[in-house]
Amino acid sequence: MTWKANLPAVRGKLLLDEPLGPFTWFRVGGPAEVLFLPADADDLRDFLKALPAEVPVQALGVGSNVIIRDGGVEGVVIRCAGRAFGEVTVDLEENLIIAGPAALDASVARAAAKAGLGGLEFYVGIPGTVGGALTMNAGCYGRETKDILVRAWGYDRSGEIKVWTNEDFGFTYRHTEVPPNSMFWVQAMFRGTPDDPADVRDRMAEITARRETTQPIREKTGGSTFKNPPGHSSWKLVDEAGWRGKPFGGAMFSPLHSNFLINTGEATAADLEGLGDAVRADVLAKTGIQLDWEIKRIGRPA
Repeated sequence: MTWKANLPAVRGKLLLDEPLGPFTWFRVGGPAEVLFLPADADDLRDFLKALPAEVPVQALGVGSNVIIRDGGVEGVVIRCAGRAFGEVTVDLEENLIIAGPAALDASVARAAAKAGLGGLEFYVGIPGTVGGALTMNAGCYGRETKDILVRAWGYDRSGEIKVWTNEDFGFTYRHTEVPPNSMFWVQAMFRGTPDDPADVRDRMAEITARRETTQPIREKTGGSTFKNPPGHSSWKLVDEAGWRGKPFGGAMFSPLHSNFLINTGEATAADLEGLGDAVRADVLAKTGIQLDWEIKRIGRPA
C-alpha cells in the first residue's frame, strides 16, 4: 500500500493527481500527486503530524511567482486559502497588522491605509500573498518585508508550532534563512507608522499607477523573473542582450518590461524555464554577469 492510499483524515480537501496550472498565474505545469486544501490551521497541523515524514511536502500560495514544471510535483502540495487563512486585522494600540498566509499583500496594504498606518504601501505593488512574502522577503520600490515584519508563526514539517522573529529570518535581498518547505505559515505580524490615511492612499495610488504603466500585469506572467545583480538592473541586461519581445516556443520576455516572462498563450513550463535559462546563459556570455532566478521553479520536468 502506498502512502497515497493511506492519507490522514482531514476536514479540508485531498485531491489526487490534481493539475496545478490553474492555480498559477502562468497557467502551466503538471499535477500534484496530492493537493491538500486545509480547512483551517488546526486541519493543517493535524495533517502534518500524521503524514509520514518521508513524504515530500511543498507549499503553494496564489501562484504569482512560480513555474510548476510539466512533470508535476512529487508528494503533497499544500495550498492554504480562504477566510481561515486570509484574514487581516489591525491593532491600533500597537500599530500592528496581523494577517494570515493567504492574505494578498495588496489587502494588507489597504487594511493598513484604512487604519492610518503607513510603511506598508509597497505591498500594494506585490502580486502575491503574505506566505510568499515571508518566504522570499518580497519587496518593491525600495522597501522589503524585512522592513515591516515583527514576527510570524507557522507549523514545521512535524506539525509543531514555531515562532520566528524578524531577526530569526536572516533576511537578505529576496532571500531568508528559513529552509525551503520547512515551515507552513499560519500568521504574520507587521508594524506600521501612524499617518494620515489620505496620504497613505495617495502613495499607494502612485505605486499602482506606476505598476500599471510599466508592467504587463494583465498577461500570464510571474512578476520579476530575475533578481537584480549588485549594481545592475536585470531588465537592462535582458534588453541589451536582445531578448525583449523575442519568442521562444510559447514564451517571451514582455515588450513592456523585459524582466517579466510571459506565457503568450500556449507555452509549456519547459518553454518558460528554457527561455529564462537561455537568457541567463546569453547574458553571462556577453557581460560576465550572472542572473539569478527570482521566480521559483517547482517539480519535475516532463
